[in-house]
Amino acid sequence: MTTTTPVLAGQATAEQPPRTMAGRVRKRLNSRTATAVSIIIALIWTVPTFGLFLSSFRPEDDIKQTGWWTFFTNPQLTLDNYNQVLFGRSSSSGQLANFFVNSIVITIPSVLFPIAFAALAAYALSWINFRGRDWLYIGVFALQIVPLQMALVPLLSFFSRGVSLGGITLLPAWDLDNEGKFVQVWFAHTCFALPFAVFLLHNFISQLPGELMEAARVDGAGHSKIFRSVVLPLITPALASLAIFQFLWVWNDLLVALIFAGGGREVAPLTVRLAELAGTRGGEWQRLTAGAFVSIVVPMIVFLSLQRYFVRGLLTGSVKG
Repeated sequence: MTTTTPVLAGQATAEQPPRTMAGRVRKRLNSRTATAVSIIIALIWTVPTFGLFLSSFRPEDDIKQTGWWTFFTNPQLTLDNYNQVLFGRSSSSGQLANFFVNSIVITIPSVLFPIAFAALAAYALSWINFRGRDWLYIGVFALQIVPLQMALVPLLSFFSRGVSLGGITLLPAWDLDNEGKFVQVWFAHTCFALPFAVFLLHNFISQLPGELMEAARVDGAGHSKIFRSVVLPLITPALASLAIFQFLWVWNDLLVALIFAGGGREVAPLTVRLAELAGTRGGEWQRLTAGAFVSIVVPMIVFLSLQRYFVRGLLTGSVKG
């Protein structure tokens, strides 16, 4: 006597190919051809970074006369390039250590401020009923269309002149000097990041089960308690994804920092100094490669440390139920 196992609708078997579009795509992505193509793309993407890393340790004469691949026939390494770039005494050698610290001082608050404000705003737009809520969300969404470059001049005028109406000063000029200009950069990056951050977090928070909110209210929790104890733990992957995007954007930014902080040694970030090295020391390849790799080390560490949250955030946003 034989028994048969029922096959659910849409379920693929060894004899029956997957019928759904998702099943066919999944089968193709798991094929050997797709795996081979993925490996080739990964190698093409990785080889230039590896060559940059290897060149940053090669002596000056070798890097100017031969390609990085000749290292395997004539292996010579030195730390002089990094020593000159980070701690060199002459202005032409780099002196990136101070600019590296400036980049960290600029980036960390510029990531934390918009994430904190956007999380609060997204919760309010998702679970607090008030008049004009939908129109306000539409306005926030529309702000993503405005190019960043269009807001630079008005924002710079706001910092330098303040706000006046009919000869009455509503907000005075900021008049910040030296390290105080960090505040201008934080403010600018926060303003530019908020529309996208609110939009992204709103998509996550609005999809949370309403039963959780109702159960918390039955237990006597207010909005602040619900936000801290219920919402924040559930949107951690979304916060991590947003932190990665914002960190990479601020760390690699040159335009905003150069306009609102200037090119002074006290406040200029790493990107400003690298641009100067590329312009004034274009022939010093050994310093450029070392400086370029110094600039990408921190973003790589941040991305690798938050990668699992980033993947969870993508899956959470793409799968329901």
